[in-house]
Amino acid sequence: MIAAGVALWAWNVDSDAFTMDDVGFALWGVAGHENVTFEKLSERIHPADRDRVRAAFTATRSILGPYETDFRVIISDEVRWIAARGQGEDVGIVGRTMYGIFLDVTGRKQAEEGHELLAGEMSHRVKNLLAIASALTAISSRSAKSCEDMARELTERLAALGRAHDLVRPLPNGQGQAALLGDLLSLLLAPYDETGAFKGRIRVAVERMGVGEDAATGLALIIHELATNSMKYGALSTPVGTLDVSSTTDEDDIVLTWTEHGGPLVEAPDGPGGFGSKLVRRSISGQLGGTIHYDWAEAGLIVTLRMSRARLAG
Repeated sequence: MIAAGVALWAWNVDSDAFTMDDVGFALWGVAGHENVTFEKLSERIHPADRDRVRAAFTATRSILGPYETDFRVIISDEVRWIAARGQGEDVGIVGRTMYGIFLDVTGRKQAEEGHELLAGEMSHRVKNLLAIASALTAISSRSAKSCEDMARELTERLAALGRAHDLVRPLPNGQGQAALLGDLLSLLLAPYDETGAFKGRIRVAVERMGVGEDAATGLALIIHELATNSMKYGALSTPVGTLDVSSTTDEDDIVLTWTEHGGPLVEAPDGPGGFGSKLVRRSISGQLGGTIHYDWAEAGLIVTLRMSRARLAG
């Protein structure tokens, strides 16, 4: 029973006394000798779920047939998912006491959350790639002198985009090797540069240091997101816009500065931002041990990326 994470519980509907077996007390993080009530036990339920669970337990007395309620509990700093199951409509009441089971469904819920996050991330990336392909077509049309030139240039840009996109996807079995920071950034931004008279609108000037495989994945995702937004709304959306990426050192951190000029007037977005912004913040804090700051200056967006040098090289 302990290995399966299944606990038996009993709830006296008149006195509110709540009893469980040893598995239940362990699941809720309560000492086995304690006398608990459902109200007292509810204090361990996640605040976002507490009112819903209290209402659900009360409503079970009028529910016909079996019921199941999933909720989170907080044990110290750990969050666990529990599924409560039983029979409703007072069917299971014996001596004014209802009976049921608790299931530890933490693993299942974490897997579901991971799948939802992955699906959202993949959907966001596909939308970004479609937007990028459209913008690259517009860039190619500005400098091409013929349909053949445009087709060749667009093909080259899309091929460069494919090489850059590979950096976002981790390689299996430890394939690949660390790259230099400047080379990595140049490769990621190459598809967005002009090839005609205005070639060189993107400048990368960073220190010479290696970037590990794991860090390259997170950094590539961040640069892709910034470049996509610049293609949609910023300096790279106009023929005369420029982008400068530079770096400085601050003790154990490396600070990348993304500076845009010559684009349309930019304004800070309302609210916390969409999925892309959340993805960037999760990557910079989780994988690279750093922070990101946006300065919506009148002359153009300035983004400051602060990253742990050890994380970036590891």
